[in-house]
Amino acid sequence: MDMQDNRPSLEEQPFVPAGEPLALDDERRLKVLSPGMLVFKRFVRNRLAITGAFIILFMFLFSFLGGVVTPYTESKVFKDYELMNKLYAVATENNEFRYILAENQTFDSTAKSKMILAILKNESTFESGGSVYGLEKEGKDFYRVTGTSLFASGKGIKNQFKLQPADGIVLPDDFMAKFNEALAAGETSFTTNDGQSFLLKASKVEAEVYKQEDLALASKLIFTGDLDENYAFRLAAEQAIQGGQDAKFSVGEQTYTLLLSEDGVAIFTDKDGMVISQASHFLMKASQVGTVFPEGFAAAVQAAITGKQTSFVLQDETGEDRLYLLEHGTNEYVIRTELETYQINMYSPPSWEHPLGTDGNGMDVLTRLMYGGRVSLLIGFVVVLLETILGVVLGGIAGYFGKWVDNLLMRLVDIFNCIPGLPLFIIIGAIMDAEKVKPTYRIFVLMIAMGVLGWPGIARVVRGQILSLREQEFMTAAEATGISVKRRIFRHLVPNVIPQLVVIATMTLGDVILTEATLSFLGLGVKYPLASWGSIINAVSNIYVMTNYWYVWIPAGFLILLTVLGFNFIGDGLRDAFDPKMKR
Repeated sequence: MDMQDNRPSLEEQPFVPAGEPLALDDERRLKVLSPGMLVFKRFVRNRLAITGAFIILFMFLFSFLGGVVTPYTESKVFKDYELMNKLYAVATENNEFRYILAENQTFDSTAKSKMILAILKNESTFESGGSVYGLEKEGKDFYRVTGTSLFASGKGIKNQFKLQPADGIVLPDDFMAKFNEALAAGETSFTTNDGQSFLLKASKVEAEVYKQEDLALASKLIFTGDLDENYAFRLAAEQAIQGGQDAKFSVGEQTYTLLLSEDGVAIFTDKDGMVISQASHFLMKASQVGTVFPEGFAAAVQAAITGKQTSFVLQDETGEDRLYLLEHGTNEYVIRTELETYQINMYSPPSWEHPLGTDGNGMDVLTRLMYGGRVSLLIGFVVVLLETILGVVLGGIAGYFGKWVDNLLMRLVDIFNCIPGLPLFIIIGAIMDAEKVKPTYRIFVLMIAMGVLGWPGIARVVRGQILSLREQEFMTAAEATGISVKRRIFRHLVPNVIPQLVVIATMTLGDVILTEATLSFLGLGVKYPLASWGSIINAVSNIYVMTNYWYVWIPAGFLILLTVLGFNFIGDGLRDAFDPKMKR
């Protein structure tokens, strides 16, 4: 039984001059105006309340219907090809020997070190690991390394030696004659008429002859092409380079042409004039795997380095001229050029495709605002619902029973009021970060935490109202009829508190949305890739983005402002509608 005065106020009663009877329509109108209709009429007369209702309606349509209409998804990243000045290659002047091994041969690092020592000492042989190696200088910074095996040995005196072949070896017919000629001339190697090469080591009483086999080439030139690792081609090509002029040479049945540039770059072509290899003193390393340098690239780089140029132009594979920028260093040169780069459209300005541009992750800002509104509004209503349920139940019990029950529940309210909300949210956020909680689950944890901490205020209001209502006559009548305690509280007392609850809930919605926005801004709320209005503002992490990309964060702040303002207008309108005496 509700004992509230539901008679229409003076402002709802029609004006009737004194002495005139009421018209039939006026009597009917007075009879059909229920309490709810009176509240509604007072509400709709409040222009600010209607404005707030339209604002909230727009926010719901924008968030829930807009997310359905938009062609983009919440986390769609927009990418595009764009010309960017990027690192293309690095040219390093080579000052170390590089080795090309003959077929089925090995040349370990220890032998390479011994070879460098032999070059510094100007020796023609060196030993490593019990093996004897031959070293023949073919030209400047170009050596041929040979492996040796004992072919013949013997003893003698006064340059007269009697040699015995090694096991299984048959000496060529002119072997001894060539041996004696080399010995008399003081040479350390000789070649027989059948093309076999031998290395000679002799003392006054003993001589040893080793058969030579090509093992490796050592050169400081850098070759680029399909025949870089071909020993026969490299040997013939470098021998041709040592000639210092354009030349032709043959490897097997193939004939190649050497073209030397003024900058010392060697270009090799086949019989059809196609470039098959290039050689220079610079090591070209591409910045990206799979990059194929255009024809003449090494020559152009070396010419630019020699001429101390900062740029050069070269045709690419499509036949178009491309500009390359060259940065000079001590032994390293950086080459940059404009390349088509598949990149994220970060902070692109507003356009027809993206009315509010894109954010730092390349996502459409307008779409993120729509989906973010869903999260913010959902959190607001769920938290208020949870606070209201807890507050009504506990406040109703405390107000009805009073005494020790009231004291116990109010002390519980005091305890919750003493809990610092922000530090607790920081701790919960840190725990969820450590446990790598999914963004969707974080939303539920956030709603539960905010709801549990926010119910004491509603509980106090409900308790105070019920303390005054339980002493009225309609509650005495309810007790006399034998209605259960549950029905007394939730069927007779709580409904009389609903007007205050509606006003409080409406006003609280704005506060909850602001709290969620603050937590998300601090990184404690909704996490990427999900969006809320607060997390969208949180993406603006530095002053440069804030000042130069206003379209990323100002719309989200404006929507928060409008939503909170709309709920406050509705709350004020409901308060005045339920209690006209408060209207000023």
